[in-house]
Amino acid sequence: MGMKKRARRAAPRPYHHGDLRTAVLAAAEAIIGRQGIDALTLRAVAREVGVSHTAPKNHFGDLEGLLSELAAVGYRRYGEALAKAMNAAGTDPRARMKAMGRAYVGFARQHPGLFVLMFRSERLDMTRPALNEAVEAARLALRTAASSSAPVKASTPLQAAARATASWALVHGFAMLLLDGRLKNTLASLPEGADADTLLEAVLDATRVDG
Repeated sequence: MGMKKRARRAAPRPYHHGDLRTAVLAAAEAIIGRQGIDALTLRAVAREVGVSHTAPKNHFGDLEGLLSELAAVGYRRYGEALAKAMNAAGTDPRARMKAMGRAYVGFARQHPGLFVLMFRSERLDMTRPALNEAVEAARLALRTAASSSAPVKASTPLQAAARATASWALVHGFAMLLLDGRLKNTLASLPEGADADTLLEAVLDATRVDG
């Protein structure tokens, strides 16, 4: 009887996840959110999901593959957030541009670990189709925001590229300063009741990137 009990305890634990790929991505995002990118390993993800340490390799190959697919998830969410915000803002060019800025910073604040990963190209394989497609879709959303706020006369390729770059630099810079804690003193100096959202609105109003 004792031997049978020991044999039963030694049997491998059955795998209950119906979609291992989705479970691994969710676990990886959770780890990054709690501990940062450097804490993410295939073994850590496997422990989080409750599978063998080799199971994630079946879907992602290696850690770079997992990070790249997770970044693709981030870019898809980011692109959807920008598009949704701009559509809700209506047709006014300035309103659409401000909505894009709010959505960009809002995404960074809601998903800080994922946001940082998305711009760590040295950790990603940009040739992976899922990531490449997600990045291009997000870039299209940003270009659409910039072009929709442009004066009719400012339509040359250089002007369009400059406008998109200026818009991106503005909101990305604000988001990174906020995530890095570099705006603490500035926020502390604001009038009572003002916060990061108030400051962002003021920045968007003070910096006219739409000509």
